[in-house]
Amino acid sequence: MTTKSQDRRKVRLSRALGIALTPKAARYLEKRPYAPGEHGRTKRKADSDYAVRLREKQRLREQYGIREKQMRNTFNEARRKDGLTGENLVELLEMRLDALVVRAGFARTTAQARQLVVHRHILVDGQLVDRPSFRVKPGQLIHVKEKSESLEPFQVAAAGGHADVLPPVPGYIEVELDKLQARLVRRPKRAEVPVTCDVQLVVEYYAAR
Repeated sequence: MTTKSQDRRKVRLSRALGIALTPKAARYLEKRPYAPGEHGRTKRKADSDYAVRLREKQRLREQYGIREKQMRNTFNEARRKDGLTGENLVELLEMRLDALVVRAGFARTTAQARQLVVHRHILVDGQLVDRPSFRVKPGQLIHVKEKSESLEPFQVAAAGGHADVLPPVPGYIEVELDKLQARLVRRPKRAEVPVTCDVQLVVEYYAAR
């Protein structure tokens, strides 16, 4: 579903950020656990505080595959809520429809999940939703459109075909994979969300700008 150039970009980005953004990148990182470029194997100079914060922000943004404007808007929303801004930020990002489609095991990557949503295969409480950024509320049911269930990507998903590359289903979602449906039972907590990121550094990055 993704082009070779997109694959290459994700692998390169994964190496630069030190995290696997796709299953292909994960395999690549196992073989070459160093940054891209001719100086990738040599020890890096100590990064500045700014560079460290920027990299954490990029890590989080790329794991959700969103644009900078969306990230900043979500950060501003997280800052207005009660509680810790960094934890709020991850919780809000995790309640995006495309993120939950991946967590439920309906898609292998965020890019694939976004495509499934945009191509109008995904319903929330029986209503067609084609916006990957749609915020799912606790109690809502995410399911695949009946006409789409027989398509190969969903047949693979229903058979548990992505289990080898996805983290275990977190406790805030109840999934019936064979029925291609999942319910967000409550708000995610940062500690349960399977993303690699020091959220405090992300908060510091935005607070300084």
